[in-house]
Amino acid sequence: MILVKQGWRWIRRPDEALEVIERAGRVCYRSEERIGEGTAAPFVRRLLRLGHHSVIEHATATVEFTTNRGVTHELVRHRLASFSQESTRYVNYGGREMEFIEPVWWEAASEAARQRFRAALAACEAAYGDLLAAGWRPEQAREVLPNALKTVIVVSANLREWRHIFALRTGPRAHPQIRELLLSCLRGFQEVVPAVFEDLPGGEEAPAGP
Repeated sequence: MILVKQGWRWIRRPDEALEVIERAGRVCYRSEERIGEGTAAPFVRRLLRLGHHSVIEHATATVEFTTNRGVTHELVRHRLASFSQESTRYVNYGGREMEFIEPVWWEAASEAARQRFRAALAACEAAYGDLLAAGWRPEQAREVLPNALKTVIVVSANLREWRHIFALRTGPRAHPQIRELLLSCLRGFQEVVPAVFEDLPGGEEAPAGP
C-alpha cells in the first residue's frame, strides 16, 4: 500500500486561445481588420467585462488529473466537459502494491489517525487481493475499494466551462481535497491565459480539515 500526492498536468494547453477567441468574437462586429499584434488580450478582457462569455467557448483545454475517486465523482458532475477515467472494471490492481491518494490534511492529522487510515487502506487492499484469488473479477472485487484509491482522469472543456469549474471548486465551501487540486490547476491556467482567468482569485482560505 502506497500513499501518493495528487496532481495534474497539461494534455493540451490553451496556448492560442486568445487568438481563437478574438478571431471568433470580431466576426460579431465585422472588425477583423483590427486584429494585430497584442490586440487579442485587451479584446478578450473587454468581452468578459461586457459579459459576452459565450465567445470564450471557442477555445478549449485538456488536463490530466491524478487524484482520488471522491474528487472525480465531483468533477464528472460538470456536464459540459468530456471525461476519460481509469476504469476499476478493467484495471486489475492485484499482484502489485495499490496506490492511494494522501489527504490534504494529512500533515495536520494525529499519528493515531494516520495509522488508523493506513490500516483501513491496507485492509481494503488485502480484501481486494483475497477476492481476486477466490475467482472474483476486478469489476466484482472493486466493491471493497475506498474513495482514497488513486485514479487518473482526463478532462476536456471549453474555457467558459473551466471558469465555471474553478469558480465552484476553489471556493471556501469546496471540499479541501478538490479545492487544493483545482487551485493549483487554476494557477496554471492563469499563467497560460491570464486574460481569461486572472479575475478568479480562488476565494478565501478554507479549513484544511481535522
